[in-house]
Amino acid sequence: MVDIIQYIPIITTLFSIYFFREIYLHYKEHSTPYLLWWCIGVLTFGMGTFAESFHALYGWSDVNLKYWYIVGALLGGFPLAQGSVYLLMNRKFANITSVIIVSAIVVGAICVSLSPIGNPAEFDYKLTGKVFEWEWVRLFSPLINIYSFLFLVGGAIYSAAKYAKQENKEARFKGNIYIAIGALLPGIGGTATRMGYVEVLFITELIGLILIYIGYRIIKTRPNKVAS
Repeated sequence: MVDIIQYIPIITTLFSIYFFREIYLHYKEHSTPYLLWWCIGVLTFGMGTFAESFHALYGWSDVNLKYWYIVGALLGGFPLAQGSVYLLMNRKFANITSVIIVSAIVVGAICVSLSPIGNPAEFDYKLTGKVFEWEWVRLFSPLINIYSFLFLVGGAIYSAAKYAKQENKEARFKGNIYIAIGALLPGIGGTATRMGYVEVLFITELIGLILIYIGYRIIKTRPNKVAS
């Protein structure tokens, strides 16, 4: 059963390609900032599961591990969270936070790229950040993910407070709830990965991407109620 779970990221990657094509065409038509960030979010989601697919098919690679950690652990749900920030909040605030968090991600990515790789005791060659000899590089991820968590959950709460009782904003409210839950699920899987259960991440990524897609479709298919 565990062996089958190892190949779930292949399905998630294929679905992310389909999803990215759809949302990118939507962005080309309307060119709004939140759609751009959601495009980036779906793209990085697929890039992360591609690294997991590569690992399942071809085995361990130091380069693939660092690539996976950067697009998965550092970027994580940030682009999707930032899309919600642009959709729901002040543009100036969104621009400032984009510069700050993207700068942190760039610095973190450089540090991860430069960190030597070690072999901890009883290493099982699963994807994990525990192999970084510069252990402090793993501190970037929680800081960035806390921001993402706050604004994904905060965006959902904000939507509930502001739009739930406004009939013409109902799609925006419901869509953001799905997107928030979907983007948070891989974070739960990431916590399980730190405990040695990387297979949980593979499952939560697929379910999460499906929920994000449902939320996106809810918002997209009601153009008379939501500004595209």
